[in-house]
Amino acid sequence: MLAITKRFGLVSILAFALLTGAQAGGDKKTSGHDGDMGHVMVRPDDIKWGPAPPALPSGAKVAVLSGDPTKSTAYVLRVQLPDGFKVPPHWHPTDENVTVIKGTFNIGRGDKFSKDSTEALPPGSFARMPKEMRHFAWAKGETIVQVHGIGPFEINYVNALDDPRKK
Repeated sequence: MLAITKRFGLVSILAFALLTGAQAGGDKKTSGHDGDMGHVMVRPDDIKWGPAPPALPSGAKVAVLSGDPTKSTAYVLRVQLPDGFKVPPHWHPTDENVTVIKGTFNIGRGDKFSKDSTEALPPGSFARMPKEMRHFAWAKGETIVQVHGIGPFEINYVNALDDPRKK
């Protein structure tokens, strides 16, 4: 199994994320599961969760399944959120693609957080936020989402006071 092999800087992942990544499966330390290892297969029990990066409010856990979200390459992350977890309004410089694996992920658009203006996405749902689109989210029940895209993955909060890196 791979342990957490990398801590990403401020301008990195979900930065959803997701700036610290835990890697699942395999015996070698690499940037993700692909590298020179060939075909990537990761079973749920093989995922090694690590603490959320500084760009996310505390309480989330992250695992990098493939790639390196800090580079201009494809990446796949899993993000585990506790019940009630909130991500304040933010935007990304690249497209963000989210698939709900477990729980209910509620997503809203705009510069102000409002639970009433979110759409509840149950397991199996997919959402795509184009680059620079302002959005926010919250979890109902323990929630796991898979985030994928082309990096580098960064998170920019609409209100600087919401940025956990500044606290």
